Amino acid sequence: MRAAQSTVVLTGAGISTESGIPDFRSPESGLWKTADPIEVASLIGFRRNPQHFYEWVRPLVRNMLNAEPNPAHYALAQLEEMGLLTTLITQNIDMLHERAGSRHILELHGHLRTATCVECFRKYPVDGFLDRFLETGELPRCPHDNGLLKPDVVLFGEALPFKELQAARRVAQEADLMLVAGSSLEVAPASELPLTALAYGARLIIVNIGRTYLDDQADVVIHENAATVLPAILALLVQGKRERLP
Repeated sequence: MRAAQSTVVLTGAGISTESGIPDFRSPESGLWKTADPIEVASLIGFRRNPQHFYEWVRPLVRNMLNAEPNPAHYALAQLEEMGLLTTLITQNIDMLHERAGSRHILELHGHLRTATCVECFRKYPVDGFLDRFLETGELPRCPHDNGLLKPDVVLFGEALPFKELQAARRVAQEADLMLVAGSSLEVAPASELPLTALAYGARLIIVNIGRTYLDDQADVVIHENAATVLPAILALLVQGKRERLP
C-alpha cells in the first residue's frame, strides 16, 4: 500500500456488520436466511407487491439510520486523508462511509438520500417522508401525482447507476492495488471489478470473513472482520510513515 500509486477499495455488507447492520449471506444472521430476495428485494417483487417490500425494508432502514460508522469506516477515511486511497467503491446503501469522512465514493447500489416516483419519475429527498414512513408504515407517495416513491437503491433485476458503474470500471483499470473489504464477491457486476483490476496488472488484497472466488488470485487474503483488520493496517502505515520522517 505504501508503494501503490493508485489504491482503490471495494467494500461490501461485511464492513458494516460491526455497526449492527446485518449482511446478506451469513449462515446465522444474514438477511437472506429469513427472506427470499426475489420476493422482497427485486424490481419484479417491488412492482408486484410494494407493501411487502416496504414491510421488509422498514426495520432495515431504521437500523441503518441509527447505525454509526465503525473502525473500518474511519480507517478507510483516514487512509484517503493520508493520500493512500484514491477511490472507495461500495456496494452498501447505508451511507456510513460518507458519515465517517470518506469523500471519493462511488455507490454502486444506490443510497437512501432520495426516492423517485414510479409514475412521473420526479426525485425527492427522503427527509420529507422517511420519518412518517418509519413511524406509521405509511407508503411514501409523490406529492405531484400520488405515485408510489421508490428509494434510489438498486434492487435485484435493476440496472446499476450508469455513471457510477462506468467510473468504477475506469478506476479499477487505473489502479495498481485493489483492496476488497467485507464483500463476498457474489453479486455482479461489482464482483467483477477486482477481476478487471487484476487484468490490468493491479495487485489484490482481500479482507473478508468468508472465502471469495478470487482468494487464489489475491496477493494477500485475511479471513477476519474488516473492523479489526483495517484499523490495524492503518496503524502500521502510520507507524511506517513516522519512522521515515527525518
